[in-house]
Amino acid sequence: MAPIDTQTEPAPPRVRADKARNRERILVAAREAFSAHGTETQMGDVATRAGVGVGTVYRHFPTKEALMGEMVRQKFALIAEHAREGLEEDGEPFEVFASVLYRNCEATAHDAAAQDALMRAAEHVWDQAQDVLDEMHGLVQQLIDRAQAAGTMRQDFSVDDMGMLMCGVSASMAHSEWDWRRHLALLLDGLRTQPTPSAP
Repeated sequence: MAPIDTQTEPAPPRVRADKARNRERILVAAREAFSAHGTETQMGDVATRAGVGVGTVYRHFPTKEALMGEMVRQKFALIAEHAREGLEEDGEPFEVFASVLYRNCEATAHDAAAQDALMRAAEHVWDQAQDVLDEMHGLVQQLIDRAQAAGTMRQDFSVDDMGMLMCGVSASMAHSEWDWRRHLALLLDGLRTQPTPSAP
């Protein structure tokens, strides 16, 4: 008797493409749903917006926390990209840092999942994005180092303080009567210093 082939055949290209499209539709729908309803959003809400069955959502993301974790991962990847772009700019280092921070906050302002993760620092959500988070931290620290070397940022600030800073701004985002941009401007004023005079 011929041996039974127990190896799983790879999915054909069309099946893989359909799966990838469904995953992206789910993530787009999730961002919309979380923006509209916050973290009270249910998986069924996401499925309805994505135009797929709730079982399809669960096949891609077995829990709501897993879905939120992927959304946060993508957000951190975007923040890392903004930092990378900032490192390629030639402007005054503190102003570049501030510009990157504003862009990152704009990207977070309508993202309830990211706000929730930043405010609560939920380990089950953050763990899924740890590699991207580490990359992001390294890039942001480079922006901080440049501003401190230029003498335009206080020397005791580091990337380890960014979570505390962003947690506060995220709380302002979640409060409809508060202006998160003013909150961020006040925080940046506390970080800015006068440039160190050049030696004669």
